[in-house]
Amino acid sequence: MQMSILNNYLTKKMKTLFIDDEIKYIGSQLAPHWIYKNFKIQGDAIVAFCGECEVNLSEMVDIEDVINNEPIYSKYMLSFITEQFNTELVEGVFRQRLLITIIKECLENRGISVKRSGDDLFIKNKKLSVSIATKSLTSVLIHTGLNINSESAPVAAAGLETDLGLKDIKEFAIEIMKKYSEEIEDIKLASTKVRGVLC
Repeated sequence: MQMSILNNYLTKKMKTLFIDDEIKYIGSQLAPHWIYKNFKIQGDAIVAFCGECEVNLSEMVDIEDVINNEPIYSKYMLSFITEQFNTELVEGVFRQRLLITIIKECLENRGISVKRSGDDLFIKNKKLSVSIATKSLTSVLIHTGLNINSESAPVAAAGLETDLGLKDIKEFAIEIMKKYSEEIEDIKLASTKVRGVLC
């Protein structure tokens, strides 16, 4: 019975949802069970939505940005929020980097040259993304945002639409979430097919 429960956990695909309603991301959405409470999706999930982004210092999770007095603002952003349970913070940061790498690959598949530095993406030295991973009592939470409109940003920024001419934002987001969910599932399955070795 216990093995059946474990196998079900290991093979259960992460749920995905694109939210058609615009949502202003203010940082408070990066909270345990926000996805479950608002969209009735229980368990590991990733959602995406578009809207203005304005994160004041009081809501920021990144201590470095708080110390440097660097609040986040984007006139119009594509945001991804994912919550994943039974995961430690270091693994969560690995998963954050995986999400960023998948976004990079999806852009490159569209003929767009993009540079990754840690969890940041740049287009010709202009910042395209913001991203943070943090830990709640029961889960890891990740927010990754991509500027759609780069106007009025507090730093030199690039936007998916204003600078890259990307119009299919919803389709782009769905593609990223699908690839991310499948990659996480594949990693879990890969861990079940190897034989353990002894010293």
